[in-house]
Amino acid sequence: MSWSEIALVALAALAIGLLLAWRGASRLDRLHRKVAASRIALDAQLVRRASAAVELAASGALDPASAILVADAAYTASDAGAVTSPAAALKMDGLGPARERAESGLTATLREAMGAPEAVRELLAGPSGEVVSALGAVWYRATLARRFHNEAVAQARRVRRLWYVRLFRLAGRAPMPRTVELDDALPHSLEPNGG
Repeated sequence: MSWSEIALVALAALAIGLLLAWRGASRLDRLHRKVAASRIALDAQLVRRASAAVELAASGALDPASAILVADAAYTASDAGAVTSPAAALKMDGLGPARERAESGLTATLREAMGAPEAVRELLAGPSGEVVSALGAVWYRATLARRFHNEAVAQARRVRRLWYVRLFRLAGRAPMPRTVELDDALPHSLEPNGG
């Protein structure tokens, strides 16, 4: 092989390497944007769930003690989730441990306040059934939003573990995305097909 053939092979290998790096970086960028968008959607659904919980507490459907506990848990979750800047909404570190604890606390309080499936069916059939139904719908959408977010995080992590992504540092300075782990299980009687 002459030097010109060697240079041509090296140039072709470099072009292929640059093409792979560009495609990998573009894919990773799209996945990071997907994680950020799904986190924003999850945050919005959790805020709606807290608002629906406050509406339930104010509706008179619950006994006074349960209503106070639900309202307090909802306000705690809202306060823990207050976004202070646009950059904070785009973070890749999930919701943070304090927010996850507050949201899990709201879930547990709602499940306890609503009681057994028979009690939930009575609430749904009562005068404030529309409020309870709206809470169930918002709660279900929040559960789905968390699942979509965690799937987007898993996809981004899989791509970031590829050898060429690590070798060429295609992720740049972006932090490793984190999943959101919280208790958001609906009471069986509030699930769309469970009641």
